[in-house]
Amino acid sequence: MSPTAKLFLILGGLNAALAVVLGAFGAHGLKARMTAEMLAVYQTGVHYHLFHALGLLAVGLVATQIADSVFLRWSGWLMLTGIILFSGSLYVLSVSGLRWLGMVTPFGGTAFIAAWVLFVLAVLRAP
Repeated sequence: MSPTAKLFLILGGLNAALAVVLGAFGAHGLKARMTAEMLAVYQTGVHYHLFHALGLLAVGLVATQIADSVFLRWSGWLMLTGIILFSGSLYVLSVSGLRWLGMVTPFGGTAFIAAWVLFVLAVLRAP
């Protein structure tokens, strides 16, 4: 297995586990402590976190078939960046109430979009 495949499979698995933990924490530990609006913001972060953890797993699996794809590596790193910026900003915003963090969220969304475009390019350029 290539180092790229192994790395993104590990990152995907860890992020999937973290998304489940954070989702359960939100549903059970935060439900009574925050408004319905902020809980929905938090759950949006969990939702995108979990889907992009699966995206990291997809990058890792495809990396077992496409050796040394720069597009694929960038796709994985941008997915991880998107998780940190998009989901992370929503987690902190919903728990802290710091509304200015909402300005960070679109950068994470842009990273997600770029990651998926690069994923497609990597597959299109594969031999």
